[in-house]
Amino acid sequence: MFSEKIVVVAASPPPASVADEGQRFQRKASNSSDLDSMGQNLKSHDPLTARTLHDDEEIAEDSVENSDFYTRVRPYILTGVVLVILGWWISATVLNATRHRWIVQTIFAWFFILVIAFRFIPNRVVAVPISATWIPLVQQPWYCLPRMLRLSIGWFALLASIFGSAFGFKLEGNTKFSDRAISVLGLGVFQFGFWATSLNRSQIPWPTVIVGLFLQQAIAVSVLKSSAGFSLFQWIANLARDFLNSSLAGSEFFFDEETISKHWFFVNTFGAIFSFVAFVQMMYYLGVMQWVIQKFAWFFLKIMNVSGAEAVVAAASPWIGQGESACLVRPYVDLMTESELHLAMTSGFSTIAGSVLSAYISLGVPPQNLVTSSVMSIPASIAISKMRIPEEAEPVTRGRVVIDRGDTVNAPANALHAFSEGATFGLIIAGQILTNVLTLLSLVAAVNGLLTWIGRGFGIHALTLQLILRYLFYPITFFLGVPRDEILPVSQLLSTKLVANEFAAYLELQQIQGSEVALSPRAYTIASYALCGFANFGSLGIQIGVLGALAPSRRKVITRVALSAMICGFISTLQTAGIAWVLSQFRLPAVS
Repeated sequence: MFSEKIVVVAASPPPASVADEGQRFQRKASNSSDLDSMGQNLKSHDPLTARTLHDDEEIAEDSVENSDFYTRVRPYILTGVVLVILGWWISATVLNATRHRWIVQTIFAWFFILVIAFRFIPNRVVAVPISATWIPLVQQPWYCLPRMLRLSIGWFALLASIFGSAFGFKLEGNTKFSDRAISVLGLGVFQFGFWATSLNRSQIPWPTVIVGLFLQQAIAVSVLKSSAGFSLFQWIANLARDFLNSSLAGSEFFFDEETISKHWFFVNTFGAIFSFVAFVQMMYYLGVMQWVIQKFAWFFLKIMNVSGAEAVVAAASPWIGQGESACLVRPYVDLMTESELHLAMTSGFSTIAGSVLSAYISLGVPPQNLVTSSVMSIPASIAISKMRIPEEAEPVTRGRVVIDRGDTVNAPANALHAFSEGATFGLIIAGQILTNVLTLLSLVAAVNGLLTWIGRGFGIHALTLQLILRYLFYPITFFLGVPRDEILPVSQLLSTKLVANEFAAYLELQQIQGSEVALSPRAYTIASYALCGFANFGSLGIQIGVLGALAPSRRKVITRVALSAMICGFISTLQTAGIAWVLSQFRLPAVS
């Protein structure tokens, strides 16, 4: 019966549209043959054209031959690379000079070995056994439970981790369990504030919030109570810092060594921006960034149900900074939703960059505190941002990321060309940063001048934003667990960080520690964690400038959510400080 219908349809006359289409196809084929014959005529009459076409044919043939040759020798090349990496790992583990960092070396070496191995091993070799175990034993039974029961279990696990961290470890210094209880209460107050000010409380993704806060606790325990965890994060931070500091070689070509040592923003930071944006553009051309984004998208989809673009920005912020991290997803910034843009900015405000770690360490800040604070703030910033502005649309990069390499128009000729174009785009971003930072800091100075003029009418001769915020931050500082008699000095540091920047606040902290009224070990630990973030009015200009340059059509949305993101990033860092001091070992660094 089915075959008869086919015969009938085939035998019936074609519709007019089909006939027209056939005529167009014939005309197209005729035109194509005409072009071929025209090309043959050109070859016969124009020797230059004939020679050019012949060269193109030879280049195409050489390209095919080179591709076939690489396909044949590729297994041998990759096998040699694996053997070199394996030999390096064995040697580095045996030698006394590098034996102490065996954990980092093992992770580094075997990561690349497995990446190369899975070029030949099908993913199903690992995926099928895991799925056969995970889906029937964990996933299906879990989702068979009612949603409210799953949320209840999640809240119970989160509260158990919070109270276990606060009261399950022995006391350090002159602290009491009541002091830790204040920090736990402060964590609850912060979350209630984000829930109360949410733009859409009915759309808050509570599983994302629960997982984010739980990961913050888990990272704190693994880093602060495990030397292996801290060694890994320390190595990553040092790697990012060393890479960004390599841009100083270019800066030294234009400036002398004394100028570089002053850590001027215009000289040092702009050089890092130029080199990093150029490097990322080259990595996009080579396909490396596409691979990284895809892996992060899958992981955070499974863990926190966020999009790949915002996940990459959040995870990259502690290592490369708030401006450079957005460049990792440059093709998608213009397509980001309001919630995604808010999360990207929040994660940048809640962390610092690897390029400034050395500057803060030189001021006496323990590197362990800096690294731990930035890493803990990654899941915290995601949870806080999604409470403040929940996702109401469907992100383009949720789940599976299809990378737009941006090479359809004016594609780079090679990796070096892509690197050069990235450096040019870095110049545009640097210009945006310069103008926004300059104008915002000038605005703050103008407001302080107006407040001082008004304050003198009431007999207050130093009324500034910093002074006002010092007293406004008093209750917030109390909920961090700071000793009662040291709340005002710490709140003053927080106001300096917000109005000026964290570098000025750390410099002020160093001066306090060198004076006769130095902070206690607990207050110093809390302050060193709480100041570790880019949430200030200057960085507000940086965020608007960078994202505005990456997505000009979204500038209005970026400007609207920027202040909210800065406050969320600020509270995220304070939240990290309140958790971290409970697990920290109170050891004051030597005053430099």
